Formats: sequence, structure tokens, C-alpha cells
Amino acid sequence: MTHPISLDVNGVTYSVEAGPDEPLALVLRNRLGLTGVKVGCGLEQCGACAVLVDGESVLSCVRPAAGFAGRKIETVEGLGSPERPGPVQQALIDAGAAQCGYCTPGLVVAITGLLRSEPRPDENAIRAALEPHLCRCGAHPRVLRAVRALAEDAGQ
Repeated sequence: MTHPISLDVNGVTYSVEAGPDEPLALVLRNRLGLTGVKVGCGLEQCGACAVLVDGESVLSCVRPAAGFAGRKIETVEGLGSPERPGPVQQALIDAGAAQCGYCTPGLVVAITGLLRSEPRPDENAIRAALEPHLCRCGAHPRVLRAVRALAEDAGQ
């Protein structure tokens, strides 16, 4: 049985029907067409499902959508587009930090959340923010380089 929920996603309020245990990631993908949110492991262990919730990076593949009513959700689609990449997306492009791209939306979300809360993070903060995100292509060194560049730019 589904119930209506009101979700504020990328600055737009949506009324969607969702089951009581239906994960936010599936509602975003299947009801709202926001397919930048990926469901990799389905166990909150790979980071592909990350979204910003009230500015904080949150994994969304297990947590019921109903628990996000009244909170501000941002997906990777709200952070830039292929035509106009956001600053984090552009830094990853410049660093050649995306290969298959499956993990990239979650990384963009996590990095954005980190830099919004801490514009000049140190190495430990960067690594802690990216720790829940798996990349099987091995792009992490380039991702770290991109985040370091963004942090340096914030200091100028």
C-alpha cells in the first residue's frame, strides 16, 4: 500500500506515492526520473546512492523516502548538467576522474557537501568524506587531486 509524501527535491516540491519502506533512491529514480542517483549495492556500502539532505551527504538506497518529507534534498541533477557542469563536476572532468562514471554522482554529492561545510578541508577531512564511496575503476587518486584543487582554489 502506498501513501502520498511531499518531497522537496532540487528546489521543487513533489507529491509522490511511496510504500512505507520504499527507499528514497528508488522513489527519486522511478517516480521522479532522477536517474543520477544510482543503486549499486543496495546496502549503503558503495556510496552511489548519495544525495544531499539539508546540506549533508546521505546514502539513500535503504532509508525509506517517507523519512525525508519536509527536508531539502539535492541530487546530482541539481548540482550541474552536462551543458553547465557545477564546480565539483568540472574539477572531476579536468582531473580525468571519471571512468565508467557509476560512482561519480555519489562522489559529486559527497564532495559538494564537504566543500559547502568546509571550503578548505584538510587531507583527513577529504578522505573521511570519500571513505563510503567505492570506485572499482581506480579513479580515487584523480578524485583526491580534484578535491585538493577545489580546496586550494577556495583559499585564494
